[in-house]
Amino acid sequence: MSIPVSSSAFAPEQTIPRHFTGDGMDVSPPLRWGTPPPGTKSIAIVCDDPDAPRGEWVHWLLYDLPPITRELPEALPADPDLDDGSHHGVNDFGYVGYGGPAPPRGRPHRYRFHVYALDAELGLPSGATKSEVRAAMDGHVLEEGELVGLYGRSG
Repeated sequence: MSIPVSSSAFAPEQTIPRHFTGDGMDVSPPLRWGTPPPGTKSIAIVCDDPDAPRGEWVHWLLYDLPPITRELPEALPADPDLDDGSHHGVNDFGYVGYGGPAPPRGRPHRYRFHVYALDAELGLPSGATKSEVRAAMDGHVLEEGELVGLYGRSG
């Protein structure tokens, strides 16, 4: 089974509006997901670009969201630690919080907003790297889901 993931800002496999990209306001899009399975202790969000020239590029790491969380608003604050106890990791731009799509000119890239239901809190401090987050998640994923959006720059 997988967790359904959606956004009111764009449909699956459709263009992410400029507002949510490095060419716009560079704010995180609103996300919503279905009920995770029993035993879920935390939720993690990973947004990446598998089409980046240097390989997978991480745009957003958010972890230790409470298991009752079902959505994130547009423009989630980029604070390292959020009021609900969740933490931002460091994206591949080198800062905490969301970094929107900013691909090189050419064909559109895919941006995967992945939601993970975990049977544990990761317990990592804010500012963890993608490798630290993935290592901490290893063996703890109960269920997952993703929403894929597209963004490209012409010319």
